[in-house]
Amino acid sequence: MDPRSFAARLTRSASSAGGQLLAAATEAVARVRPSAKPLHPRGEVWSARVIRHGSPEHIGVSWVDELGEDDAVVRLSAAVGLPTSWPDILGMAVRVEVPGGHADLLLATTGSGRLSRFVLLPARSAQGHRHTSLLPYKGPEGPVLFAAEASAPDRFDLQHSGLTGEWITFGELHLLERQEGDTSFDPIEVGPLPGLEHYAWVNRLREPAYRTARRSRAEP
Repeated sequence: MDPRSFAARLTRSASSAGGQLLAAATEAVARVRPSAKPLHPRGEVWSARVIRHGSPEHIGVSWVDELGEDDAVVRLSAAVGLPTSWPDILGMAVRVEVPGGHADLLLATTGSGRLSRFVLLPARSAQGHRHTSLLPYKGPEGPVLFAAEASAPDRFDLQHSGLTGEWITFGELHLLERQEGDTSFDPIEVGPLPGLEHYAWVNRLREPAYRTARRSRAEP
């Protein structure tokens, strides 16, 4: 068997198996704690503004490389929903207005290093911690990871990186006003930022869990 074909089949199998495990975990949480959102059950929704300065290192994605401003909606949450004084995996969901609609970018607290950026880490607050996309997007010049790092209680530096490189700041995210109600985000159904794609293995990993979450939201 061709080594590349074998590697592709192995990746498909591993991501599919991982997706089923994540879906099972999501469903288990939903059964123990019935909620419209099995994970990240409580959150704060904010109107926001993205100010893009343009990356000093272009990656072939105009939303990252070029100057611009975008309206956005941000939901800040905790994955498990533990008491606020306890460490939890903090989430940041960003819905950005883009030409023709909007795009969802989901981030969570992880490490910042070459390996730890792929490891979810609990935190008590966003200050001093980096939220990252954890999984890469497919860009014209290779994999792209995103991050948001708090520079003030209501402001985050937006950053991008490759799989192992340095984090490069290309803009800011400003929280404006707290909003009433709640909002659901879904990067699979809504789609990524312009110029980026989801890797097929990322979709296979994520889709079962998001399908379970959608079903949970639809149930009375």
